[in-house]
Amino acid sequence: MQGVLSGFAVIAVVIGVGYALGRGGHLGEHGREVLTRLAFHVASPALLFTMLARADLSVIFSSRLLVTAMSTAAVAGVFIAVGAVRRWGVGRTTIGALCSSYVNSGNLGIPIAVYVLGDASLVAPVLLFQLIGVTPVALTVLDLSGEGAKGSPARRLLTPLRNPIAVGSLAGVLVSASGLRIPGPLLDPLTLIGNMSVPAVLLAFGISLCGSTMPGRGPDRYPVLLSVALKSVGQPAVAWAVASGVFGLSGAHLLDVVVTSALPAAQNLFTYASSYGVGERLARDSILLSTMASVPVLVVVAALLG
Repeated sequence: MQGVLSGFAVIAVVIGVGYALGRGGHLGEHGREVLTRLAFHVASPALLFTMLARADLSVIFSSRLLVTAMSTAAVAGVFIAVGAVRRWGVGRTTIGALCSSYVNSGNLGIPIAVYVLGDASLVAPVLLFQLIGVTPVALTVLDLSGEGAKGSPARRLLTPLRNPIAVGSLAGVLVSASGLRIPGPLLDPLTLIGNMSVPAVLLAFGISLCGSTMPGRGPDRYPVLLSVALKSVGQPAVAWAVASGVFGLSGAHLLDVVVTSALPAAQNLFTYASSYGVGERLARDSILLSTMASVPVLVVVAALLG
């Protein structure tokens, strides 16, 4: 369980530093907003571009991708259905659906894949699927549910191309598909900028915890609890059922898909919520609680299937 514990320890330390910065007011009253905008508009697009530009896109055409897509759609669909019935709003429901299904395949998934599964590349199908498929669609919905919904049809059609996250992902995919090799002097600065993304997100998340109430309370209580239940229990259960029952996976292959599905909600979802000014508390509480809940879940999954 070294991979599980070390992955969570890294995240906890950086979030703790962000909390200390927030408590001391070292970054000023707008520190969190600056970090969020830096991550959303600059660092994250650079990170996604550099990762996808060098990725082997053939890894997405596998049974693991289909299991990931089906489990993601299942739990996100449940949250969307409940959100529609309870009238939680398009933006809030979109954030909640992401918190229910979008796993932390990067800064937590990679170390866990290395130490628990023995191969960091096993998270690649999940990472690519989320970056190429889920993120552009979700951010387009958020765009259209806000100011973008008031624009012309042409403006709506071009919504994904105005989003820095979607642009970075799409550009990286095009470079990878074309087989182009970006020279070091051009790629290295982007890599350096992209390396700021995860720390900026975690620090902003830590700052947001200052003065906040206990998670899972207040007006977002039910959306938070639903998203955490779907993320921590629902998604790995669906992944196990689909992988074993539909695709006949077993042993190490079954362990791979269930472990990746049991990862908690990704911290960059808080960046999306903050950038669009919707569901911020929902995202923050869901990420925190699903991260805490995923520790025993991952231990149990590894013990049963490992």
